Amino acid sequence: MAVVDTGGLRKGLTIEMDNELVRVTDYQHIKQGRGSAFVRLTMKNLRTGSTTERTFQNGSKFTVARLERQTIQYLYKEEDQYHFMDTESYEQFPLSADVLGNVTNYLRENESIDLLSYQGKPVDVEIPVNAILRIAQTDPGLRGDTATGGTKPATLETGLTINVPLFLNEGDRVKIDTRTNQYIERVQG
Repeated sequence: MAVVDTGGLRKGLTIEMDNELVRVTDYQHIKQGRGSAFVRLTMKNLRTGSTTERTFQNGSKFTVARLERQTIQYLYKEEDQYHFMDTESYEQFPLSADVLGNVTNYLRENESIDLLSYQGKPVDVEIPVNAILRIAQTDPGLRGDTATGGTKPATLETGLTINVPLFLNEGDRVKIDTRTNQYIERVQG
């Protein structure tokens, strides 16, 4: 087992703490005028989804969780279960929306994502930071609306609704930040 101290912590690192698996979502090193420095961690429990904030003395040790990564392909959704296939063994299995979280907003049939497992149990999935999706429904754009900076709601092909600039129309492809669900830019082609 790999052990890391407070100097080796970073956002996105998965550690074992109090018999739970947690991912570091924010990390702050705080140095006071008097006394020793400390580290404030914001962590997400990968089993329950809850977020907690804790403070540790500088130099505290943490056990890094060993996660297995495998590429899986999204097949289809049935009720509240999303069905996937392991791209190496072709074995099919469902995952719940609880495990997938925000990723459900970006799943398209036959698309590949990374599944992270701990001791044989799925705990998290990873998708790219940016996704390119087609606008399925929005109000028509108006000529000359490029300079006003206004936005309007648009429903994407996966069902996610975001705000986009007024000049975009149905069928346009847009780049989205998957961490914040925010529009980045229009994609040509």
